[in-house]
Amino acid sequence: MKDGFLTVAAGTPEIRVADCDYNAGQIVALMREAAGRGVRVLCLPELCVTGYTCGDLFLQTTLLRGAEAALGRILEETAELDMVTAVGLPYRHQGKLYNCAALLHKGRILGLVPKINVPNYTEFYEARWFTSGRELGEADFSVPLCGQQPDFSTGLVFRCESMPELVIGVEICEDLWVADTPSTRLAAGGATLILNLSASDEIVCKDSYRRNLVACTSGRLVCGYVYADAGRGESSTDLIYGGHDLIAENGSVLAQRRFETGLTVSEIDLEKLVHERQRMSTFPAAAPDIYPEYFTLELAETALTRYVAPTPFVPADLGDRAARCREILNLAALGLRKRLEHTHARTAVIGLSGGLDSTLAILIAKTAMDMLDRPASDILAVTMPCYGTTQRTKSNAVLLAEELGATLKTVDIGEAVSVHFRDIGQSMDDHSVTFENGQARERTQVLMDLANKTGGMVIGTGDLSELALGWATYNGDHMSMYAVNVSIPKTLVRHLVAYVRDDVARSQPRLSAVLQDILDTPVSPELLPPEQDGQIAQRTEELVGPYELHDFFLYYVVRWGFRPGKVYRLAVYAFRGRYEPQVILRWLENFYRRFFTQQFKRSCLPDGPKVGTVTLSPRGDWRMPSDAVARLWLDEVNELKKREGIC
Repeated sequence: MKDGFLTVAAGTPEIRVADCDYNAGQIVALMREAAGRGVRVLCLPELCVTGYTCGDLFLQTTLLRGAEAALGRILEETAELDMVTAVGLPYRHQGKLYNCAALLHKGRILGLVPKINVPNYTEFYEARWFTSGRELGEADFSVPLCGQQPDFSTGLVFRCESMPELVIGVEICEDLWVADTPSTRLAAGGATLILNLSASDEIVCKDSYRRNLVACTSGRLVCGYVYADAGRGESSTDLIYGGHDLIAENGSVLAQRRFETGLTVSEIDLEKLVHERQRMSTFPAAAPDIYPEYFTLELAETALTRYVAPTPFVPADLGDRAARCREILNLAALGLRKRLEHTHARTAVIGLSGGLDSTLAILIAKTAMDMLDRPASDILAVTMPCYGTTQRTKSNAVLLAEELGATLKTVDIGEAVSVHFRDIGQSMDDHSVTFENGQARERTQVLMDLANKTGGMVIGTGDLSELALGWATYNGDHMSMYAVNVSIPKTLVRHLVAYVRDDVARSQPRLSAVLQDILDTPVSPELLPPEQDGQIAQRTEELVGPYELHDFFLYYVVRWGFRPGKVYRLAVYAFRGRYEPQVILRWLENFYRRFFTQQFKRSCLPDGPKVGTVTLSPRGDWRMPSDAVARLWLDEVNELKKREGIC
């Protein structure tokens, strides 16, 4: 439960139709297993105490009494379990029968929630036996059950006093499949975790529809969703029940299983859901006729088992990655196309260094020119060698421009920079930040002037990761007329270039080969003289840290607002076996320090297209004062260092 994580489970017990006592034993065993695995909220299938397929037996008083007795046994035998469990059973009230979910916790019935949408079509004839909870009206009242007086209402939500982010809402099977789902009102009324007790039959392809429905509902309602389906033991007279259990969070399926009994377990990040809701100004703040019931769970550590991607900006699946790369290239190119059209620019001027960022920029520019039916020669690729330029990057820049058909121009800025250094009294032996930034600003001046001369516009090459760290020279590579890489992090830049490399491997093998060599080149601004053997002396990741770590930090800090302790915990988990905790903490501290001190560079960024959920444009997604203080965040990092014994 620490850091907002809650272990939840969907369970499908193996039952016998109408054998309530046997079913109670199976349910108790499953509940004990779940508690032993650290589960704090468990959802079981619809009518699992009796079996969903009892048919006209539901009208037999003997079955109803057996169901209540079985529930009493479950309450008695699990009274010590600090876990909320949703159990399905029939309940008779004022001469009508209701399909209900009973929420249990430590021997207490927290509440009884009736099904609202009772089907009466095709294979489901529930209306033959059950009445819709809608007939009860919107009232909240108590009813007798197992010697207790639980509230009975369609508007119940269950609030955890010890973990305020946990608010449970319940709907039952068909309630999910209708246009106006009960979960919509429950989520608007504060529910962050929806439990669905279901008995959904299996027919060809229904599983994929069900999976999409659960995932999309969790995304639409910004909630966790636990779906427990009836399975083995239900009658197979006319239908098959496959026990398709699902756990989803905010649009993503975290875990699922089918055609098996037992538990499907994962962790829901409730802090993440609460953050997203507070960020969305359109998410409702309240709903009518919601009645809270309160309970308390003892706070405990939640072990993580869910997958946490070390590269959250890059899809793990190769097929998804290729499709995503193609879409990003097209989105960025569409933005540039519009800007070129609007400004009537005759050229797109790009400083081509032979590095990854400028390579991606020229690939985007080539795509934009293709969209405009303009020749690639309208791209003016400018190489500007100086003191730190190596033969490898210079050669790659030339080859890349030639293979793409761009117009190539080489401007050696060494002499101009030397004159400038003489004017300001900068020694050529002093390789300080002035030595580096003087070259970067000279390059930008050359690009701006060439854009004026050719009636064009300068296309920026800096990426999102560099902006987050402030790894850019103010009014140097920081500035352009349109920045196509501005919302693309470094880890994704690499995959985009690799995607183009693979895409042109057969049709343009020479272009593919130069792209491969660019991918193999160390990331560097090349502002310091090369080593004696001509190799790059200045390696960015040795100075600011691994970009894969910084992109991970960036995603969870900006997109989800996680505090340093949670970001660190997730990073240790995601990068286990690759980075030691002390290494992660070192670069996390560096990330926060640079992120705060370098905001002034982000406050005056040029325009650029947004292609993902994280961007730092001062006009839209990230509005932060340039003089904000990082003390609170760094204090927490220092506490982490003390806890880990790192000086």
